Amino acid sequence: MRSQVDCLLTTAGLPLFLVDICLDVLAAVEFYREGSYLSLGVLLVLLIGSSVLVQLYSWLWYSYDHFEMKTRVEESAKPGLAVLHWVQLGIYVRHAAVMETSVKSCCSDCDSQEEDKTAFLNQDLSMLRIIETFSESAPQIVLMLAVLLQDGSLEPFQVLKTFGSLSAVAYCVTTYHRCIRSFLPEKEEQSVLSSLVFFAWNLLLLAARIVALALFASVFPCFIFTHFVCSWLLFCYFAWWADTNFMESVGGEWLYRATVGLIWYFDWFNVVDGKTRNRAILYHAWILLDISVLCGLWFWKMSWDPPGFELSRLQGAIVWGAVVAGYALGLGLRIVYYTCFHPKLNKQDLIGGSVTTQSDEVDSPAMFRSAPRTPSGPSRPPLHNKRMKKLAENFYSSSADGAQHQPQNQNPTCSFKSQEKKVHQVQDKCSGSGSARGSGSGATLGSLTLEFLQHSRLTALSRTGSDSSLSVGRRVGTTTQPGSEI
Repeated sequence: MRSQVDCLLTTAGLPLFLVDICLDVLAAVEFYREGSYLSLGVLLVLLIGSSVLVQLYSWLWYSYDHFEMKTRVEESAKPGLAVLHWVQLGIYVRHAAVMETSVKSCCSDCDSQEEDKTAFLNQDLSMLRIIETFSESAPQIVLMLAVLLQDGSLEPFQVLKTFGSLSAVAYCVTTYHRCIRSFLPEKEEQSVLSSLVFFAWNLLLLAARIVALALFASVFPCFIFTHFVCSWLLFCYFAWWADTNFMESVGGEWLYRATVGLIWYFDWFNVVDGKTRNRAILYHAWILLDISVLCGLWFWKMSWDPPGFELSRLQGAIVWGAVVAGYALGLGLRIVYYTCFHPKLNKQDLIGGSVTTQSDEVDSPAMFRSAPRTPSGPSRPPLHNKRMKKLAENFYSSSADGAQHQPQNQNPTCSFKSQEKKVHQVQDKCSGSGSARGSGSGATLGSLTLEFLQHSRLTALSRTGSDSSLSVGRRVGTTTQPGSEI
């Protein structure tokens, strides 16, 4: 049975989503009444664009899963699923499906297959929330805060409201992080303190970034679009350079890279596995420099052309320093989290093993021999979300392809050459004693070679995920008779 906390967080998703839509409608009506048609147009572009983007991801993922529905809600909506996505209602089907499985798993004991189904649906929905958050909520906060700064009506209530919106964005990132923790062993479950530290550093980083963008947009409303487009193109280039492989189609992968560029405009997001420390340092150094420049330009504009409301140079300098210091403090808490709370695992330590290993071994005869049988045949394998498993590997794997188990100066090709040399030594040894053993030498050679290659296959899968290890694994899988060629 799932924990009450996870059940509460999951079932509250749909009501909060509906509340968010109501607040968006109220914001649009308020802009219309005030005559702020430009702000209203920007808000509508954000709302419609984010909705189309989320619906497109939802439809692509259903197609990647061959429209295999996992709940009664999805099964009943399957005939009109395309129409629901066209009218921007497909996401509600996912919310309802997650609520159905969550309530069922929380109210009664369920088998592992039902729990896997609940985790599968919740993982997809958490990623869709991340996409919606950084394509709608974060830009909307920048818009609202920039309008308030231009009017000089930043009252305590408005500050509290803005802080609540920023907390909601950081909370969404935290729930996503907690969701992909379902791939970790039970002993690695996230503690309350770990969640609070994770939430705190994300809140500080996001708040500093969004406030800096809002300050710049309040004095240079036209240049903020130029800043976004140039930054987004740069981030899209780095996403392409990283060679992501999240989606299962070429067009879907380019859509994902464009979305990653949008997310990177506000926050860091791991897109490839392995040690990403250098990439994260480069990213945060760039964002810190960008924040300093944006706040500096705002301070220069406020000093050169003071606004209608009173703001001294000292107050402007304090705001500038506070935003930069807030981001630096967030980086400090991030270091604390990764030092004290972040689990250091390899791909194989995650539940379900590595995605690469799974795809390589799916046709292995040993897999079917070891699968438990039911009266009707082999039991169904555990249900794992492969696309979200890739994101979990990106976030939790401490090394790329088991580099932690292999010395850095060791070349995988050299290791295979040494293994082949040992095979030839075994062949020479067996052929030398062949005259004494007669016809039994062929069987001896075949059995020894088969045993050695089986051991080499297991070693290769644990050390490297390169194509050479995959070819050795397939070669062993086809070697079933003694005396076959190597």
